[in-house]
Amino acid sequence: MCSEVNERLPKETVLIVDDEEMARDVIEGFLFREGYDLAFAANAQAALVYLETKLPDVILLDVMMPNVDGFTFCRQLKSSPNFQHIPIILVTALNDKRDMLRGIDAGADDFINKPVNELELKARVRSMLRIKKQYDKLQQALKLREELSHMVVHDMKTPLTAILGYSDILLLRDNLDLQAREDLEKIYAQATRLNGFLMDMLMVAKMEQTNQLLLNYALTDLNQLVNQVKHDHQVMAELKKIDILTQLPPAGPKIKLDVNLFRRVLDNLISNALRFSPRQSTVTVSLESTNGVGDSAPHVRVRVLDTGPGIAPQDQVCIFEKFETGSAAKRNLPYQTGLGLAFCKMVVEAHGGRIFVSDNEPTGTAFTIEI
Repeated sequence: MCSEVNERLPKETVLIVDDEEMARDVIEGFLFREGYDLAFAANAQAALVYLETKLPDVILLDVMMPNVDGFTFCRQLKSSPNFQHIPIILVTALNDKRDMLRGIDAGADDFINKPVNELELKARVRSMLRIKKQYDKLQQALKLREELSHMVVHDMKTPLTAILGYSDILLLRDNLDLQAREDLEKIYAQATRLNGFLMDMLMVAKMEQTNQLLLNYALTDLNQLVNQVKHDHQVMAELKKIDILTQLPPAGPKIKLDVNLFRRVLDNLISNALRFSPRQSTVTVSLESTNGVGDSAPHVRVRVLDTGPGIAPQDQVCIFEKFETGSAAKRNLPYQTGLGLAFCKMVVEAHGGRIFVSDNEPTGTAFTIEI
């Protein structure tokens, strides 16, 4: 009745993986009139061949199989981003609680005991299909939201570019009074901040779509790069009467970086430091170079320190996650986008480095990059 892998026309698909032909026949008999598309595999290898061409809605997986048992195969599927969303029902003759625990640890979504009861089997399959439908609807909604957000970001870029351009032109005029110049500088600074947010959204979306970040390496003088970023934030610092101090080595280390991306990282960190620091305070950017053990290439450590309220220890763990703003909003601090630090983490790790946050004594926050 069943070949090793038997595929039929797609509908709601149930993949039955069992090394015993009689067991596969029994399950087919129970589910045949349910209107599902039933597919069969005699072992884990045959199931993988099937999964390369089609993703089922539910997998009924026997535990006791030769070569690769059900626990191992379930763990393998649940560890794969391609298959982890498929509900798996383990079909087992084992009744020991420890075996059920093994199944849970492997990622199984449900269990059914042998000999299989027809009504129980139908009920559990229907339950898993409902969960799968809800998951599919959620994924469709998320995809639609993502597409709409991308459209909004692209549509905002054109007017924002015009605001920045005209503000820049007006700031070049010599006939502006002091108040008008200060107002224009505020407009320009906030438009620049919004532009950075949009750039972060586009870059994060691009990285998620490609699942990788392509770097354009160039030999970069970090002293020069830090000074350039400091200059870019000077207007914002002056508006809050904050001093940006740099602690740089006499001879700046030169390493291969994607200059544009790494500059955005420094932009985000310094912008955050300025935003969360009180007026008439100090933001410090330090740079040091060390040689790695057994490695002649320079390793660098960049630190951005502020004297703001700091980040709670429980927030330091998750502050680099997307849309994670910690408890900043609860303290009535300036609005955070929740993408800037996630972007920093992606870029630094793509360079083979790491970024982390710690307390700045006696008060404030210290962000450290090591590459």
